[in-house]
Order: sequence, then C-alpha cells, then structure tokens
Amino acid sequence: MKVAASAHGKAVAVLNRNEPAFYCVPAEAYEALMDKLEDMELIALVKERANEESIPVSITDL
Repeated sequence: MKVAASAHGKAVAVLNRNEPAFYCVPAEAYEALMDKLEDMELIALVKERANEESIPVSITDL
C-alpha cells in the first residue's frame, strides 16, 4: 500500500522478473477509463447506424 500511496494517484506497475505482471490503478482512474471506453463503444455504434433509414414515430404511439 505504501508504494501505491506514494504514486500520488498514478498507476503502478507490479513487476515479476522485470516484466509487468499487473498494474495497480486508483479507482477514480479506472472509472474514468471505463467511462471513456463506454463512450468510444457508443460512438462506434452511432457511426455504424448513421446511414440507416429512419422511421417517423409519433410520441403518442409510444
């Protein structure tokens, strides 16, 4: 925990034989990363559907 705390909110690589075994990422950074990933997935979906034919619908029909 001392190493993670000394990183001041940045990711810390945990090494095994001088190779990264895993990264210790603060919860806030992980949540921001997941939000960004979700945004990128939604953007890809919007681009995929941008040229689809639209169907007019009345709000009362819903």
